[in-house]
Amino acid sequence: MLKNPKTYLALALLPLYGIVKFLSGYPEIVERVYSNGIYPYISKGFRFTLGWMPFSFGDFIYAFGIIYILHWLFANRKRIITDTINWIVDVLAATTVIYFAFHLFWGMNYYRLPLHSNLGLEADYTTEQLVKVTTLLTNKTNALQFKLTQNDTLKVNIPLTKREIFKISENGYRNLKAQFPHLDYSPKSIKMSLFSVPLTYMGFSGYLNPLTNEAQVDYLIPTYKFPTTTAHEMAHQLGYAAENEANFIGCLATINNDNLHIKYSGYSFGLRHCLNEIYHRDPNLYEDMVAKVNIGVLKNYEETRLFWEQYTNPLEPIFKLTYSSYLEANNQQGGMESYSYVVALLVNYFQEFDI
Repeated sequence: MLKNPKTYLALALLPLYGIVKFLSGYPEIVERVYSNGIYPYISKGFRFTLGWMPFSFGDFIYAFGIIYILHWLFANRKRIITDTINWIVDVLAATTVIYFAFHLFWGMNYYRLPLHSNLGLEADYTTEQLVKVTTLLTNKTNALQFKLTQNDTLKVNIPLTKREIFKISENGYRNLKAQFPHLDYSPKSIKMSLFSVPLTYMGFSGYLNPLTNEAQVDYLIPTYKFPTTTAHEMAHQLGYAAENEANFIGCLATINNDNLHIKYSGYSFGLRHCLNEIYHRDPNLYEDMVAKVNIGVLKNYEETRLFWEQYTNPLEPIFKLTYSSYLEANNQQGGMESYSYVVALLVNYFQEFDI
């Protein structure tokens, strides 16, 4: 059996897992050697090769892979009993290849240094600091909302197609590069997801394909949310795997965009996160703070909430629980609940840089 190359691949899974877990304990090495060394070349290579395609090549790989796996399982269903050992070897060999490719092409970024360390920001903050930054974001969001609508009760409608948003999203990263050179984003590889309908029912608005480094955005989500989701997925491409960190960078990239509609999307995104955190800390204070937000801004929040309510289904919690478990398995403690870390980044960033 050892003469079969698949056997060696199958046996390599355990030591490969051990290597990944060992390196996860040394984030400084991962940061220097992988995230800032090897990965940028891999990422740019994939984006340069596939970015020009108007469709997601990675989605076709996913579709082909699902069909192939189902076909293989059906064709080899009897081998589970008649040739159990070799069946297991085949499965483990394929798992090894996927596990290796995932971590080489992108996944090791889960084990890099936390973003606040890279940006020289604190990770803690007081309620007083939170209120101060929330007030700042409220003022900026209100001012943009009124400037764009000339009426504080009207929601903002972005007069851009979603493909136009793709084209100008790089602008924010170019402006942000002056402040943080390592956030340089080029070339572009952002696509509409071919799986947008099932993706929406699962409760997600975008994802990065770690095997092709293409960023996919759900084309069904409201246009108002499209800029921040696009910038969020671009942050993943830059090697920021944690969802909370990608949220923060996506917020920065949108508020630094020259287009006022994109900028509004970013400021209102950051404000919503801060308001949610205030609610968790002090519901009465939340009521006072949200009363200062323009009705038009609240209507944009309502627009997003109503959109997702349309796609609520019994399976959505299962998908989110599964994804949360995936995040925890990849060094994001707290799973999806860890998204609140974005507030710490926002508070400390705006405390230091009054944008």
